[in-house]
Amino acid sequence: MEKTIGFIGAGNMGYAIGGGIISSGLIAKENIIFSDASDERLKKVHEELGAKTCNSNVLVANESDILFLSVKPDMYPTVIEEIKDYVKKDVIIITIAAGVKLEKSRALFGKDLKIVRIMPNTPALVKESMSAVMPNEFISKEELDKVLVILNSFGKTEVVSEKLIDGVIAVSGSSPAYVFMMIEAMGDAAVASGLDRKRAYKFAAQAVLGSAKMVLETGMHPGELKDMVCSPKGTTIEAVKKLEEYGFRSALIKAMEACEKKSKEMSK
Repeated sequence: MEKTIGFIGAGNMGYAIGGGIISSGLIAKENIIFSDASDERLKKVHEELGAKTCNSNVLVANESDILFLSVKPDMYPTVIEEIKDYVKKDVIIITIAAGVKLEKSRALFGKDLKIVRIMPNTPALVKESMSAVMPNEFISKEELDKVLVILNSFGKTEVVSEKLIDGVIAVSGSSPAYVFMMIEAMGDAAVASGLDRKRAYKFAAQAVLGSAKMVLETGMHPGELKDMVCSPKGTTIEAVKKLEEYGFRSALIKAMEACEKKSKEMSK
């Protein structure tokens, strides 16, 4: 695939996606270009990923066959106004921002364009992202397939209706933060019991990774997998009792409800 992929915005998500694509070997780093207002961010991208960089959003827009808009939602009107007259005729625009619907992106460009809205997450950097994919009506099946090849190079994808996006953000887009907090807490408890910090995090993180793979690869219900670990009068069931006592599942559900509510507010 010889197309040029551009990123306007070299923040955490743009960096993670670009890094995932490059590490997969699907696109040569010479065919990926980033722009950003921060010279520090561009230096990081160039030194760590080897991608091309510049300070010009217009230059990136002009060169890109596939263009990721990886800036904050409130920057979309400003950035699109700057680049809308410089994008290629057949460019595929990929938007990432929460709260920016497909129709809003089209309206900001002021013309019909091929736009795919995605909601990935930061594990893209280690090629384990989960991306919701929402194409507009101008994207052909062949074009969508090409986009999916790129997105699958740094994780997994599901094509969904845009009306489901708020729930997707809660369960996937934002959820790495919940998992990182859990790993940190598990690490703290392990350190309190005598493990050194590095190994405590390794034990916790690998347990999470392995458990997630069991859900994905066995197809078994999470509750059934949980029951397999809980021996009668054993250590695990005692831990599960405490998690229930302190509202572990309820806290997660409430957190996701708050996340979904915020996402809906941002879309208004």
